Amino acid sequence: MSRPKNQNYKGHGLSKGKEREQRASIRFKTTLMNTLMDVLRNRPGWVEVKDEGEWDFYWCDVSWLRENFDHTYMDEHVRISHFRNHYELTRKNYMVKNLKRFRKQLEREAGKLEAAKCDFFPKTFEMPCEYHLFVEEFRKNPGITWIMKPVARSQGKGIFLFRRLKDIMDWRKGNAGKKLTSLEAQPARSTANPSGSHDARSSDDQKEDIPVENYVAQRYIENPYLIGGRKFDLRVYVLVMSYIPLRAWLYRDGFARFSNTRFTLSSIDDQYVHLTNVAVQKTSPDYHPKKGCKWMLQRFRQYLASKHGPEAVETLFSDMDNIFIRSLQSVQKVIISDKHCFELYGYDILIDQDLKPWLLEVNASPSLTASSQEDYELKTCLLEDTLHVVDMEARLTGREKRVGGFDLMWNDGPVSREEGPPDLSGMGNFVTNTHLGGHLSSSSPALAPSHG
Repeated sequence: MSRPKNQNYKGHGLSKGKEREQRASIRFKTTLMNTLMDVLRNRPGWVEVKDEGEWDFYWCDVSWLRENFDHTYMDEHVRISHFRNHYELTRKNYMVKNLKRFRKQLEREAGKLEAAKCDFFPKTFEMPCEYHLFVEEFRKNPGITWIMKPVARSQGKGIFLFRRLKDIMDWRKGNAGKKLTSLEAQPARSTANPSGSHDARSSDDQKEDIPVENYVAQRYIENPYLIGGRKFDLRVYVLVMSYIPLRAWLYRDGFARFSNTRFTLSSIDDQYVHLTNVAVQKTSPDYHPKKGCKWMLQRFRQYLASKHGPEAVETLFSDMDNIFIRSLQSVQKVIISDKHCFELYGYDILIDQDLKPWLLEVNASPSLTASSQEDYELKTCLLEDTLHVVDMEARLTGREKRVGGFDLMWNDGPVSREEGPPDLSGMGNFVTNTHLGGHLSSSSPALAPSHG
């Protein structure tokens, strides 16, 4: 394939007539200097490309995507680590808009019971444009706690809790000049990428670069499930290889992130009580770096089973599967499904005292920087297995239900754990092929290619 003549139009993966299977090496590029770089450099047959060199695989940041995607020719085999309008799921305001729209669609097409399966996100209003709707809701339920979050900032920046309308009116006055008027300058959703890779709970590795500062006001979950008196949320990893058809994998491992200070609603100004992201917690005066604030998901699952029994835990984890699938379905028709793109999402889930899971946000750039040795090992395995599923080496058959720690959760429909043809009669016991919090060294065969 000849290189386009336009000097501004760059081509990648042009392999001089060689077939994909015959390539001796895979040229990779990334700007993230963390666990990811270690994994890429240690992968057999992978060669790092610097600067303007041609590449086959690029783990890029979202600012590169926004500026370059439309000016880059990519050969058939080339892969890149984001969908171009990923922000439809990963910016808090867009995520909620898409979920609300999807819920209405389900209600029309399948009835209220089916639509109720989307009731897993707290009541949310986009600010400032839904300010009046928010005030109406606020007055219906005086005295409850709300949380304000910037839609595109990371590491807990800009978040605050409030219970009085005066607090929000003060915020609105303070932001009116630079935010209300700047709404007019915001580019249209369909043509510009407003960089939604950052959420307010995770210590993401990329800088936020959004000029317009919108917020969401969200009903604060006042009855979180506590362990040792402390609040936590769960970070779970979902890998999407395609939106049309939807093909999504769920990673078995992940972690619970704990706040460093015992939970209380009497102190809504203390970020160490209410925000669980590591970037906030590690600044706490009594934070212990070696101890950290994380539990692996296996430990969390075992703890819950010992307290509530395995059945309650199965129900909780099945409800979480529902969150992953419904949220992806809610953006399936709006995400531009490009065969070159894949995305590793970090889901933030909060559990309440009734063992109901709530979706807080979805991250397009979950932190790949390790906060402990255990964290480093988890992220190394996660990234190695992600590369196995992306399969630049063309080793997989396409029929795998498990690759390393990833289980195929959805493949244009739910995937069953059972082997053999799907039971379409509706009479069989269909068990979803997910093992969240299960051991990575499970007895079921790991179909990943070997690391060597």
